Amino acid sequence: MSQAGKARTHAEMIAETTGKLVSAARRSFGTRGYADTSMDELCAEVGLTRGALYHHFGGKAGLLEAVVREIDAEMEERLEAQWYAIEDPWESFRACSVGYLRMALEPEIQRILLRDAPAVLGQRLREIDEAGSIGPLTEALEDLMRAGRIADCDAEVVARLLNGALVDAALWIAAGEDAEARFERSAAGIELILKGLER
Repeated sequence: MSQAGKARTHAEMIAETTGKLVSAARRSFGTRGYADTSMDELCAEVGLTRGALYHHFGGKAGLLEAVVREIDAEMEERLEAQWYAIEDPWESFRACSVGYLRMALEPEIQRILLRDAPAVLGQRLREIDEAGSIGPLTEALEDLMRAGRIADCDAEVVARLLNGALVDAALWIAAGEDAEARFERSAAGIELILKGLER
C-alpha cells in the first residue's frame, strides 16, 4: 500500500473514531445533560477507551465543543435553506431572525447549546458563535443597504447588536417554563427592532 493510501486509511479511522464519540456524546448530552453524562459509560458504549477521547478532544469539555460545533453547523444550514426559500432578501433576513429564535424551542438545542454549553464553555462559546455569525450578518446587512432596503448604518456594529439580541433572547427562551410564550414575545420584539432598520 502506498503512503497516500495509508494516510487516507488513518484519516478515515480518525474520522470514524471522532464521529462515534461525537454522536454518542450528542445523544447523551441531549437526554441526560452534560453533568450527568459519564465519560466511562460513553466510551464503553462506542467501544473506545478514555485515552481515545482525551487524545482527540482533550476531555469532556472538548467533546462538548465538538457537539456544539456540529449542532451550530446544522442550524446554519437550516437558516441558509430558509434564506434561499424566500425571494425577497429583506423578508429572508426577517424570517431567518425569527427562525433562529424558534430553534430555541427545540429540546436538544435548549439543553446542549443554550443551557450546558454557556456554563461549561463560557467565552469559548461566544468565540464560536461570533466566528460563524458576525461575518454573514454583516455581509447580509451590507447587501440590504446596497439594495436600498435598510437605512445606511455601520453594518458590523449592527450585526453585533442584532446577534447579541438574538442570542440573549434564545437563552431567555430556553431558560423558562413558558418557552413558547417567551418565543412569541421575542419574535415580536425582534420584528420591532428590524422595523427600525427598514427603509
